[in-house]
Amino acid sequence: DSSKAELSSKMKPGYQALDVMENNLKNSAFLAGKNCSIADISLYAYTHVAEEGGFDLSRYPTINAWLSQIQSLPGYVAMGG
Repeated sequence: DSSKAELSSKMKPGYQALDVMENNLKNSAFLAGKNCSIADISLYAYTHVAEEGGFDLSRYPTINAWLSQIQSLPGYVAMGG
């Protein structure tokens, strides 16, 4: 099935991106420094639903802590309905 092949082709680069995020967040509270920025907002939008796309976020403790940190920011509004 072509859709399964397409999804499979996205998994490796997706995990590579998660690895980069995990490593960066080990050294900084947010992706671009000590304060939340558009980088965090943009990547949060995709990362918080990555498991719906088949990614296993349990192997990324720093990303999970970052997701919680974003959700606890003043003014945070959950996406979806």
